Amino acid sequence: MSKLHDRVALITGGAGGIGKETAKRFLQEGAKVVLVDLLLESLEQTKAELSQFGDVLIVQADVSKETDVQNYVGQTVDRFGKIDIFFNNAGIEGKVQPIIETSLEDFEKVQRVNVNGVFLGLKHVLSVMTKQGYGSIINTSSVAGLGGTPGVAPYVTSKHAVIGLTKVAALEAAGANVRVNSIHPSPVNTRMMRSLESGFSPENPEGAKDQFAKSIPLQRYGEVADIANLVLFLASDDSAFITGAQYRIDGGMGAL
Repeated sequence: MSKLHDRVALITGGAGGIGKETAKRFLQEGAKVVLVDLLLESLEQTKAELSQFGDVLIVQADVSKETDVQNYVGQTVDRFGKIDIFFNNAGIEGKVQPIIETSLEDFEKVQRVNVNGVFLGLKHVLSVMTKQGYGSIINTSSVAGLGGTPGVAPYVTSKHAVIGLTKVAALEAAGANVRVNSIHPSPVNTRMMRSLESGFSPENPEGAKDQFAKSIPLQRYGEVADIANLVLFLASDDSAFITGAQYRIDGGMGAL
């Protein structure tokens, strides 16, 4: 029997590298998948790539808007009748600049997606899961949520906030048999890291990538498949007694 047979998985940031790879793994393990993202064209392309693996529903949404969140949750329940797994994954990186040069507008933009979006997803998905009496939620934070990195204060702040939301949600939902955990990836080979590399070193982004990789004990970036493997574990019954936890997936950075 596959790990996620007949389960319904909802993924925000579903058209991005980590979201898409995780969706593929979920489908291969027997789940039905709902993909949420901001850009409809990207969602349609992702659905075209993944439909060969199983049942995929796409919903365009801005995760920072409560009406959009209510809509993607409602469409999932209307189509499939339940939500077993929620990968609360959508996020943005923001600009690379020191605090003294960061506008309040730029700071708040990152918080709206990375904090408000996670909060709203929890609020409306937990409402469904607690009534069901089961569910697994995986929130995407970062190694940046466990330490500090100069130049990306809005992002670091937002990813620390995800830990707090995860812990509170895990405690509030435990009595309903709903589990809530967070994952903390190192740099991963995705569009976001290409943006950050260019932000840190506009003249030599490849050099910035080399420096980031050298800061990781395993001497490489994570790959989207690495992250998907961890999310699958936390989504499945293999992690049935795990909640409120923070999972580093960082090539050894936490040991430094």
